[in-house]
Amino acid sequence: MKTKIRIGMVGGGQDSFIGSVHRIAANMHDSSELVCGAFSSTKQKSLDSGKELLVDQSRVYGTYREMFRKESKLPEDVRMQVVVIVTPNNMHYPIAMAALDGGYHVICDKPMTTTLDEAVNLQKKVKQNKRLFCLTHNYTGYPMVKEARALIKGGKLGAIRRVVVEYPQSWLATRMETAGQKQAAWRTDPRRSGPTGCMGDIGSHCHNLVDYITQLKVEEVCADLTTFIKGRPLDDDGSVLLKFNKNARGIMWASQIAIGEENGISIRVYCEKGAIKWCHNDANSLYVSHLKKPTEIYRTGSEYVSENATSATNLPAGHTEGFYEAFANVYRNFMTAVSDSLEGKKVTASKYDYPTAADGVKTASFLHAIVASTKAEEKWVALQKE
Repeated sequence: MKTKIRIGMVGGGQDSFIGSVHRIAANMHDSSELVCGAFSSTKQKSLDSGKELLVDQSRVYGTYREMFRKESKLPEDVRMQVVVIVTPNNMHYPIAMAALDGGYHVICDKPMTTTLDEAVNLQKKVKQNKRLFCLTHNYTGYPMVKEARALIKGGKLGAIRRVVVEYPQSWLATRMETAGQKQAAWRTDPRRSGPTGCMGDIGSHCHNLVDYITQLKVEEVCADLTTFIKGRPLDDDGSVLLKFNKNARGIMWASQIAIGEENGISIRVYCEKGAIKWCHNDANSLYVSHLKKPTEIYRTGSEYVSENATSATNLPAGHTEGFYEAFANVYRNFMTAVSDSLEGKKVTASKYDYPTAADGVKTASFLHAIVASTKAEEKWVALQKE
């Protein structure tokens, strides 16, 4: 990479958790720099946010459309090259479509869109405009998640029989959205979050993690989405039975009312000859079990792990690889792809290992099906074929 990629951010201003996460991830490998932003739908708040972030005030904008229009008039070696979208879910689609029409590459926080139709349209736009698109499912950035994928793909454990994935949290165990908590307010609002709450927010991570590690396709779902907190319009807990291709089966549970839990996303994959287990709370370890043999523990930073796991390792063995490092791995891979594209090289997303618009469509199809399953009398619902 000869020069840093210039990024502009939409959303992510004052009081935004995910905006700061994206900025830290973008800075960690010195591959990009924040040059402009429309950090809030309120112009003064956008200006105040830009000032705190030391962004040139002439390049802090009141709206994303103003930013796209004015940035396009700047010299080519000055204007932004990548748009980072860190707004509530309902704004992902219009901003991404406008960014692609403006000729920019895009990084978008998950979920990609709030509806399946929007996801399909956005994927088509990415292909038509020949721009690169990254969806920040950051759990795929962990070295031991990549190692799990490599082990399953290598076939040493045999065909997959069952997958168990869960993501319990407790932060919405009370109706805190009515107490002025900004993050809770928009995530429980169907106008901004979309047709699902808990499942769209963290169940989407479960689906993507299963898809990444196993490379199986969910074909049918039987879902039960529940709202435990009275007055909350969206689900705060959900269970899903999964039918995959290749005759595999699975169970998913996501909850934001599980008192005592933090961010406990974990996955177990049971195969014919063995099994793997990974948990976010012990992210440096991957447990690999075999028939009639002791369980092995693979560790981040060890010499015996796969090339992909090694390339995603940022610290010497024994130091914890955490949330920011995993997020930064996604950013590094995408920025490398953008840099190569700008140099005229052909870019295939699978080579660079980052989540794409195609992954966004898969998750949108999954969420669409589980909402339909919850409402249906006949519980098994087939996913729309890709």
